[in-house]
Amino acid sequence: MAVVVQFAIGLVFGLGLVIAGMSNPAKVLNFLDIGAIRSGGWDPSLAFVLAGAIAVTFIGFRLVLRAAQPVFGESFHLPGKTGIDARIVIGPAIFGVGWGLAGFCPGPAFTALATGGGAALMFVVAMMAGMGAARWLANRRA
Repeated sequence: MAVVVQFAIGLVFGLGLVIAGMSNPAKVLNFLDIGAIRSGGWDPSLAFVLAGAIAVTFIGFRLVLRAAQPVFGESFHLPGKTGIDARIVIGPAIFGVGWGLAGFCPGPAFTALATGGGAALMFVVAMMAGMGAARWLANRRA
């Protein structure tokens, strides 16, 4: 039963990405190109999507973390570290550069795979390789 509910939640999330245009790299790049404000080419519509996501996350975390345990798990898996280190700065910076260059972030890239786009496939392969390299490097240091 848990897998069915989790699949349904993922399906709703993916559908939301498609409807919002987050799986369209041209729309994302038009949003990220704030230099196009003067020429009228800037697309601010994704700001509303991001604001909605922040609001849902802010409220959702407050409500969910009041429970003793998750609905489909033994315990919550929250980060143990609270400080800022190189990984917490470099990781989001790489994410932002990748998003700005390709117009994809991980969730929408997987959603865009359904359309059969070569750009989405290349992004996902590169992302998986990067994740594997990061994990290998982290395990090597440990």
